[in-house]
Amino acid sequence: MSDAPRNQLSISLEDSDDVDDIISKVGGLSASDTTKAADAAPKAADDTASKAADAAPLADEDDEPVEHEVEVRLADLQADPNSPLYSAKSFEQLGLHENLLKGIYGMKFTKPSKIQERALPLLLATPARNMIGQSQSGTGKTAAFVLTMLSRVDYDISQPQALCLAPSRELARQIMDVVEQMGKYTPMKAVYAIKDSMPKAGTAIDAHIIIGTPGTVNDMIRKRMLNLTKLKLLVLDEADNMLDQGGMGDQTLRIKKWVPKTCQIVLFSATFPDIVREFAQRFAPDANEIRLKATELTVDGIKQFYMDCEGDAKKFEALSELYSLMTVGQSIIFVRRRDTAEKISARLNRDGHAVVFLHGTMDTHERDRVMDQFRNGDIKVLITTNVIARGIDIQQVNLVINYDIPLTGDGLPDPETYLHRIGRTGRFGRTGASINFVHNAQSFEQMEAIQDALGCDIIKVPTDDWEAAHKVLKKALK
Repeated sequence: MSDAPRNQLSISLEDSDDVDDIISKVGGLSASDTTKAADAAPKAADDTASKAADAAPLADEDDEPVEHEVEVRLADLQADPNSPLYSAKSFEQLGLHENLLKGIYGMKFTKPSKIQERALPLLLATPARNMIGQSQSGTGKTAAFVLTMLSRVDYDISQPQALCLAPSRELARQIMDVVEQMGKYTPMKAVYAIKDSMPKAGTAIDAHIIIGTPGTVNDMIRKRMLNLTKLKLLVLDEADNMLDQGGMGDQTLRIKKWVPKTCQIVLFSATFPDIVREFAQRFAPDANEIRLKATELTVDGIKQFYMDCEGDAKKFEALSELYSLMTVGQSIIFVRRRDTAEKISARLNRDGHAVVFLHGTMDTHERDRVMDQFRNGDIKVLITTNVIARGIDIQQVNLVINYDIPLTGDGLPDPETYLHRIGRTGRFGRTGASINFVHNAQSFEQMEAIQDALGCDIIKVPTDDWEAAHKVLKKALK
C-alpha cells in the first residue's frame, strides 16, 4: 500500500509434551480468559512460559526447526526477492526495539527460522505492505505476525492498533500467550475478543492489541465497544478458513469494512485452495507473497497409515486396541460429529481408558479447562471435532487418528482439513504418525481421493493381527 503512513519499527518503550523441554529447545508459540492489561502481562507471561512454546518456533541453537525452502513473490515486480534486503539472519537486523529483543531472547530464541528470515523484513518494512503467507504451523508464522503487531503499535495511543482474527477460541488463546510472552517487557496492553470476554456495556476497549474470533469482534464493533479507526495491522490466522464464503467469510468481510484503507493486512494459512487464494488477493491487494514450496506442504515427516475396520462398530474396537499407543506421547482423535466425540469418550472411560472430549458447543470455561489440561500434559488422549484441527501446536502430540475421514460441507473428501488435522503431530520435524479408520467402500474411496490430492502414501496396517499392528506403529512413533 503505497499510501500507507510510516509505521514505527523502533518504538520508545517503558517497560502461546515436556513444556520445559519445549522452551529449552525449539519452542513455538501459544494462550487464558477475559481481558489482560499490560500491567498483568509480566506475571501472565511467567505463568505461561512453558505453554508459550507451542505455537510457532523461532530457532534455538541446540535444536533447529526443520528448514523449509521458501518462495517469495514481491508485489514490486522490479525488486529482486533474493536481495539481502529481504532476508534477515538475526533479530538485530530487523530494527526491533531492545525491549522486544529482550522478550524474544528471554524465551531462549537465538535467531529467526527460515520462514521468518524471509517474512519479517517484508512484514516490518516501511511503508507497510500487505502479505499473504502460506506456511504450515510449526514453521514460525505466529512469531512473525506477533512481532509485527508488537512493532507497529504506538504505546502512547490507548486505542486498538493491531487486530488478529482466528477461527477458534483455542487458537485465539494460543496466540495471546505468544503476545504476552514476547511483549512482557513492553507497556503493551492486549485483550481478548472471544465469547464470554465481553466488557460491560458502554465500555470502550483501550487496549493496543485485540485477539479474537470474527463473531465476537463483530459484536464488539456493533455495540460500539471496539473502535478500529486507529488500526494499523489486521492479521488473519488460518486465513483460508476465515475467508471461506461458506464459513466465516461474511463476518470477516464486515470487519474489514471498519478498517482504515491504510491498514496493513496480513494473511497466513497452511493451505490456500485456488478459489480462496483468488479471494485473498482481493482482500489483501498488492500483497507480497511468501510460501513453502508445494512439496513441503504434504507434511512429509508424518507417517500415514489406515486401518480397514470392516464396519462402523469395529472402529471403536480398533480405538480400544490402540489405547496403549495413544498414551506413549499424546494423541488427538478427530471425529465428524459432536455426539460421536461424547459417545466414544464415555465408552472408553467406562472401559478404564482416561480420555476427554472437546467440541464447539461446550461451555467456554470447560473448553478452556480441557485445552489447558491437554496442553500441560495432564490429559494424554483428546477426542475432538475440527475445532482444534487448525493451528493448535502441542509438541508432545505424536499420534493423530482420523476416526472419521474429513469431508466438506457438501460431503466431499476434504484434503485441506486432512492436512491440517494430521499436522497436529510431528511438530517441528519430530516423529509423528496418523491413522485413518475406513469401514466401507465409500470411506475407503474418500481416503484414496485425499491421498491422490496430496500425493502422499497411506499405508495399510493389519487389524487381524494386533501384535503385528502394534509393531508397525511403535516403529513409526520412535
